[in-house]
Order: sequence, then structure tokens, then C-alpha cells
Amino acid sequence: QVQLVESGGGLVQAGGSLRLSCAASGRTGSRYAMAWFRQAPGKEREVVAAISTSGSTYYADSVKGRFTISRDTTKNVLNLQMSSLKPEDTAVYFCAATPRRLWTLDYMLRLSYEYWGQGTQVTVSS
Repeated sequence: QVQLVESGGGLVQAGGSLRLSCAASGRTGSRYAMAWFRQAPGKEREVVAAISTSGSTYYADSVKGRFTISRDTTKNVLNLQMSSLKPEDTAVYFCAATPRRLWTLDYMLRLSYEYWGQGTQVTVSS
């Protein structure tokens, strides 16, 4: 079993930066593929970025060049550095994890992940 707790959300002006963190407890470590998803009001939950057990990273087109996903396996922490934020980035951001081996395209699918955090709100004002 894995528990995920997100932190670092808040209110920021457009063009600003935020760093989200996800603390993982339980049977975690680098053996888990992990990802960040987000869900805006009235919209489906969508993938933001994912990272494999070997450190390969994947990004949604909407955040490429602005967001960076990383993990600290010694501390069991997943991070998402967000810069050049836009009002359309406003959403609840969720951390997700899976112990399963994934094909490349699977990293960007919500159904690939079994474990989820409760989410942290990110609001970008214009």
C-alpha cells in the first residue's frame, strides 16, 4: 500500500512559479512510476507529467518547456516545478503512482495509476 500527500499549492500571478511536492509513504521508492495530474472545475482529470522508474520523463504538450517533473528516491518525494504559469493552469493537482511496468503511452493515462493523493489547489490569477 502507498500513501501520497501533495503540498505546495497556492495562489500565484500569471507568469509566476510554484513547486509542488508529493510525499510517498509505504512501499515506494524508485520502483514506482509516478505522475502529476490536474483537474479544473467542470473538466476531466488530465495528465500533466510522468516519470518512469528509470527517470524517463513525459509531458503534456500544454506544459512542455514550462513544467519539470523530478523525483528524490532517497526521500520518496515527487516534485513538479511549474514556471511561466497561466490562468489555464488553475486546477487541483494530484500525485499518482503505480508499481506496474508501463509501456511508453501508458504513462499518460489516468487508468495506469492505482494510488492517488488528495490533491492540492493551484490558482493562477491573470
